[in-house]
Amino acid sequence: MSETEIQIVLLSLRVAGMAILVALPLAFAVAWLFARHDFPGKSFAQALVMLPLVVPPVVTGYGLLVLFGTQGSIGGPLREWLGFTFAFRWTGAALAAGVMAFPLLVRPIRLSLEAIDPSLSEMARTLGVGRLRRFLTITLPLGLPGLIAGGILGFAKALGEFGATITFVSNVPGETQTLSLAIYSLLQSPQGDAAALRLIGFSVVLALGAVIVSELVQRRLGAGAAGR
Repeated sequence: MSETEIQIVLLSLRVAGMAILVALPLAFAVAWLFARHDFPGKSFAQALVMLPLVVPPVVTGYGLLVLFGTQGSIGGPLREWLGFTFAFRWTGAALAAGVMAFPLLVRPIRLSLEAIDPSLSEMARTLGVGRLRRFLTITLPLGLPGLIAGGILGFAKALGEFGATITFVSNVPGETQTLSLAIYSLLQSPQGDAAALRLIGFSVVLALGAVIVSELVQRRLGAGAAGR
């Protein structure tokens, strides 16, 4: 691989890693809310969280542009007050990737939390165990398979994000040009086939590796929980 291709791969890993690092705690909170509480509009809220999976990615990208662009309702004040902008920057690519991966984070975490017997936490509460300790010693360990599986699959999704990214932050070499965008650009060039094939191969290996690791982790943690 050339130096440029290595930089593209490293940027993609950076974008996907930051996307999941920021999105995972929020996804856990949302999953906890859905798994443990009933409230008016819950079905609508769940559908809203899943929306990025079912609408065209370009729609999501346009929504991010409206909200977080330099003139957006959120992006404008951020630029004016803090001097921070998502537009045409890798942070914008990470935001787009995180939004697109968010449903893949929430669903497995929610299912994992729903599978936890509430009586375990209730029993610990009657024994005087505090809420934080119950969370750290019961909820988090038992929900770990879903957390890890969601994180890995979300990372793979973020790594391959295209539509929302190119709509929101464009295709800027060295800044927002991740693997998918670089492959797209190379395929437009008559001399880009060889480089595109190398990046495609690397993308497939990363995605396949993420899925395999996710399955192995789930089986290992599931077997450990069953053994206990």
